[in-house]
Amino acid sequence: MIARRMVWLGGVVMLGTVLALFAAPEPKPAALRGAWGDQGDGTFANPVLPSDYSDLDAIRVGDDFYAMSSTFQFSPGVVILHSKDLVSWTIAGHAAADLTQIGPEMNWDKMDRYGKGVWAGAIRYHAGKFWVYFGTPDEGFFMTTAKDVAGPWEPLSPVMKAKGWDDCCPFWDDDGQGYLVCTNYSAQYQIHLFKLSGDGKQLVVGSEKIIHQSKGSEANKLYKINGLYYHYYSEVKAEGRVAMMDRAKSLDGPWETKQLNHVNKTIDKEPNQGGLIDLPSGDWWFVTHQGTGDWEGRAMVLLPVTWVDNWPIIGKPGTDGIGNMVWSAKKPVAGVPAAWPQTDDEFDEKALPVQWEWNYQPRAEKWSLTEHPGFLRLHAFKPLAANALLKAGNTLTQRALRTNTNEVTVKMELAGMADGQEAGFCHFAGAYSALGVSQTGDARNLVYNERGKITKGPTITAPTIWIRSTWGFDGDSTYSYSVDGKTFTPFGNHWQLTWGNYRGDRLGIYSYNNKSDAGYVDVDFFHYAYAKPAGAAKEGAAH
Repeated sequence: MIARRMVWLGGVVMLGTVLALFAAPEPKPAALRGAWGDQGDGTFANPVLPSDYSDLDAIRVGDDFYAMSSTFQFSPGVVILHSKDLVSWTIAGHAAADLTQIGPEMNWDKMDRYGKGVWAGAIRYHAGKFWVYFGTPDEGFFMTTAKDVAGPWEPLSPVMKAKGWDDCCPFWDDDGQGYLVCTNYSAQYQIHLFKLSGDGKQLVVGSEKIIHQSKGSEANKLYKINGLYYHYYSEVKAEGRVAMMDRAKSLDGPWETKQLNHVNKTIDKEPNQGGLIDLPSGDWWFVTHQGTGDWEGRAMVLLPVTWVDNWPIIGKPGTDGIGNMVWSAKKPVAGVPAAWPQTDDEFDEKALPVQWEWNYQPRAEKWSLTEHPGFLRLHAFKPLAANALLKAGNTLTQRALRTNTNEVTVKMELAGMADGQEAGFCHFAGAYSALGVSQTGDARNLVYNERGKITKGPTITAPTIWIRSTWGFDGDSTYSYSVDGKTFTPFGNHWQLTWGNYRGDRLGIYSYNNKSDAGYVDVDFFHYAYAKPAGAAKEGAAH
C-alpha cells in the first residue's frame, strides 16, 4: 500500500531543488485566459483538467498515475482517471456500477440525492489490488476492490451505516493492519481513526479514537513517510479553507500541526481535497481540485510539493513557510504526449464508453445500443414531475469543459416518437435549459425548456434533427438546430452555464413522456469539440 511505497524512497526527505519547477511568474494567470494542461514546451498550465472532477485523490502505481473523483448522484459512480505524467488525464472507468447498492433514493424512480450520493473518498493500491473507499452523507461508508481500475469492481460493501460522516481514507501500516480515517461532520467535524478488518470491509469494534477536531476539518488522507505518520486534512480559517497536516511518530500521537497552503486571492479558488504523489526522481506533487465551484465545477489542479523541515508544503513556499498557488510549472514527467478526456460517441459499441454517466441509476429496459445497431435508443417514460428535466429518468450525461471554444452537436432520429414525448439536448447543474422536439398527437415542434418553462418553436416535419450548443470560456451558451446537418438556426435564450448541487455544468441527452411510457428516439452521434491544450498541436498528441 501507500505506506510501503513511500518508504521505498529511503533516506530523509529534504528540501528539493524546487526553483527549476516553476515557470516564470506572470501578472495574469493563464487559467484566466483559457490555458490548461500540457503546453507543449515542457511545462503545464493549471488547471490541468478544466472540468468537474471534484474531491480528488490520486496515487502512483509503478509508472502510472490514477485519480478518483466524487460523482454524487451520477451512475456509474466514482470516476477513475489515468495519466502517465500527472498532467494529461483520460477516463479509465468507474468503481460503482449499481448505485442502488447505496440506497433506493439513487434510483430512477426516486431521484432524491441531488447534492448528496457519492462524496469524497480515496483510492489506494494494496496487496495487488486497487481499493476505493467513499462516503455518502445519508447512507455511510462503502468500499470496493478490483485488480484493474477498468474493472470489474466488486459489488459495493457497506463499511459503516451512519448519517453525518464524510471524507474517508484507508491506510495499511507496515505490519499489515488496516485503518480508516474519516470525519463526523455532524459532531462538529471530529476526525476519527478506526481499525479495519483483514478484508477491509468492516470496522473493528472498540478500535475507534478521535485524532483531530477543528473548524470544518475534513478531506482526510493518511500516509507513512520515512517512519513518520502524516494526517492530511483541510479546515476553515479566516482566509478560507486551507490544507493542513498533522504528523507524529505513532498513530497514538502526539501530533504536530502545520498549515500547508494559503487561499489563492486572484480568483479565490483554494486547494482542498487531494493526494500526495511521490515520483521515482524524488520529486513530490499534490493532485487536487479548486475548492470553490464555478460553472465548470471544481477543476483538477496539479501543484509541486516542497519538503521543508519534513513538512510537504503545497505550491510555492512563501516567506512564512506556507505554500501559494502555482499556475504553471515544468511537467513532472517529460516526453509524454498531451492527452485529454474522451467525449465523442458514435454509439456503435456494445457498451457505453467511460465518459458517460446517467443522472441517477437508469431504468435498464428503457435504453439500448442493440435494438437499432449504431444508435442509442432512448425509450420515453413518465418523469416524476411533468416537464421537470431533473426529475426525468435515463438522462445520459457527461461533463462540460471550460475552454475557450466549445461545440456539442447531437443527431437524433425522430420516427419513433409518440404523443406526449419530448427529447433533445440539455445543460444542467442546479438549474437547466434544453432544446428538443416535443410531440402532441402526430405533430412535432421544436421546444426550448428553461427551468420547466416551455417555449414552442416551429413545426418539425423532417425525420432527423441536429441540435447544437456552443459556448466559450465565460459559459454563455446558445442553442441552434438543423434539419439537414448543414444550416443551423438559433433558437431559445442565451443560457449561462451554472453551478449547483455541488456540481458544474452537465451535458445531457434526454427523452421523457409526460403522458405515458411510450415513444423513443434514436441518437446517431454525440460530437463535442473543445479547445485542446496547447501541447496537442506541439507534441503530436493522440486522443
